[in-house]
Amino acid sequence: MYPCLVPQFLCKTPIHIEIEPEGLNKYGEPLDNIEVDTLCNYQDKTKTIYTKEKKAVKVTGSAYIPGDIAPELPTISGGTAKIFGVERRIASGTKARNPDGTVNYTLLELE
Repeated sequence: MYPCLVPQFLCKTPIHIEIEPEGLNKYGEPLDNIEVDTLCNYQDKTKTIYTKEKKAVKVTGSAYIPGDIAPELPTISGGTAKIFGVERRIASGTKARNPDGTVNYTLLELE
């Protein structure tokens, strides 16, 4: 068992997350969004990231959440998060893994 790097007692900020999974179901329709209501450790920041197309994206915050918020998905690549009454786009999602492959915490970079 590995120690949680984002302990629950440090997560005080409510967040509503809607993850848009990639892919299609067996009928060729987009997969249903996954909704999560939880608490996170939210950190404001401003940073500019350049994509392959040289497009600048301003990241305005990071939400750290203990554990895996979407165990049925291998990655989190898009969606929205509502925090402090403001809806923000998920720029990237990271599942920080332990050496045994389990997810220690989830990090959402919000723009």
